[in-house]
Amino acid sequence: MRIAGSTVLLTGVTGGIGGALAAELSARGARLVLTGRRPEALEPLAQRYGARTIPADLADPDDVRRLAEEAAGTDILIANAALPSSGDVLDYTPEQIDRALAVNLRAPAVLARLLAPGMVAAGRGHICFVGSLSGMAATRSSSLYNATKFGLRGFSLAFRQDLHGTGVGVSIVQPGFVRELGMFAKTGSSTPGGVRTVSPEQVCRGVTRAIERDVAEVNVAPPELRFLTKVASQFPGFAERVQRLAGAEPTIKAIVAAQRASR
Repeated sequence: MRIAGSTVLLTGVTGGIGGALAAELSARGARLVLTGRRPEALEPLAQRYGARTIPADLADPDDVRRLAEEAAGTDILIANAALPSSGDVLDYTPEQIDRALAVNLRAPAVLARLLAPGMVAAGRGHICFVGSLSGMAATRSSSLYNATKFGLRGFSLAFRQDLHGTGVGVSIVQPGFVRELGMFAKTGSSTPGGVRTVSPEQVCRGVTRAIERDVAEVNVAPPELRFLTKVASQFPGFAERVQRLAGAEPTIKAIVAAQRASR
């Protein structure tokens, strides 16, 4: 799938990796359609990239459906938006759980469902979900986030099989710890066990490679973290003990505190 000249719908453009993705896609000649909750945050991006913007709250089912209708004709969907959702589940209200599930899992699945028929009819297109290595290995105080990312990975890999032979590809890109953006940048915390990070540019390259080469799964992380994640996915009890020994508790507490303050 060629990015140049394609209409790309990018969700979550005003937070985290979204801004870096918008810059990369624009540089590659994409026709951008950008969406986020706050119109005032979208406007500067529209001017910078000559993009079309569609304000939408992905926690609202009606907004998700409207977004798909207004973005009809999309060639490439990059479902990047997500809520951090860290912290003990006992600290979340049912309403907060619903919102995390809606933004992180329901909205990407529904957008894919609503936009895929147009791509299939055209015989070309790509759907790329931006997940996380948290979709492969569980960590403490991440129950809700793990649940959505595990679900997103399963949906992506199975939906890819459903669309095989239609000309429409499906990928999932799963970053590890990203420096300069997100909670590590906000809190100044070190990564658990001193694990190395990746740059936003590396994540962007992972996304573009997944789309252009139709790769099922791209894990953007240092080799040692990819290996540890594979081990953790197969041996969760062992991984739980290793995480405790690695001294991840202070980092987790700092991230959870930052997210509580931003709710």
